[in-house]
Amino acid sequence: MAGLASDSPTPVALTVHGRSRVLEVAFSDGAAFRIPFELLRVYSPSAEVQGHGPGQEVLQTGKRDVGIESLAPVGNYAVQPRFSDGHDSGIFSWELLYRLGRDEAQLWAEYERRLAAAGADRDQPMPANAGHACGH
Repeated sequence: MAGLASDSPTPVALTVHGRSRVLEVAFSDGAAFRIPFELLRVYSPSAEVQGHGPGQEVLQTGKRDVGIESLAPVGNYAVQPRFSDGHDSGIFSWELLYRLGRDEAQLWAEYERRLAAAGADRDQPMPANAGHACGH
């Protein structure tokens, strides 16, 4: 895993807002984002969500009300949230958090497009075995 480029923005504050379900992140370049937990969960970088290669992504649904129970630091480059649905294998680098905040509108649109293409609804429950076919 590549480290941060020395000029990449780093978080100066991270706040989990449980009631409003957003992760507030302020970066060293002055940017500040309020990233919805649902967006974090849907775009988790874990193999369980992303699969093991292009085209193997597992479409996440039923995550509108997901919470974050804890947020653990990973070295000095990332955080690892434990979501209320038990998902805890996604490691969110500072670059990923920045991209999720900066590109939130575009990412929501992409998620809606993927839902429509799959004939799925954002609020339908995930199938019981979704994302576990790879033996994790």
